[in-house]
Amino acid sequence: MRIGVISDTHGDIAALRQVIAAAGPVDHWLHAGDYFQDGWKLAELTGLPVTVVAGNCDRTTAVPVDAYAELAGKTIWLTHGHRYNVKYGMQELVWWGAQYGADIVVFGHTHVPYSGWHDGRLLFNPGSPGAPRGGSKPGYGILHIQENGVIEEHIMEL
Repeated sequence: MRIGVISDTHGDIAALRQVIAAAGPVDHWLHAGDYFQDGWKLAELTGLPVTVVAGNCDRTTAVPVDAYAELAGKTIWLTHGHRYNVKYGMQELVWWGAQYGADIVVFGHTHVPYSGWHDGRLLFNPGSPGAPRGGSKPGYGILHIQENGVIEEHIMEL
């Protein structure tokens, strides 16, 4: 299964369209917040299922701040990350990821791409396609869960 991952789009539909064009075929999309409506636009443009969470800039109860998806036999915890102090480290995500039994923790908020394994779980931030920070390039992510359960993660630059 090939999963597209995007976050912190902030209403930049041009960047969203660039990501769709660059990503190639995917089976499911994850949008980790900050302008959650872009997740709905992503579903409209691709016709694919999209799991969406709200970020700190969304100020809504229309979508949850945390979501869980079972995809290709893996448990994915999707969160924006602002409630877990991700700008100051990964400790809370690692701890909560263990509590939730997540194989993969997808987050955003920092606008800086990150991919790393902690205590047997993948923490993955795709960065931002329209407003990157920390010297990173505009981008998105791809998670590929192989039939044998192996997870491949890719930070993609636009």
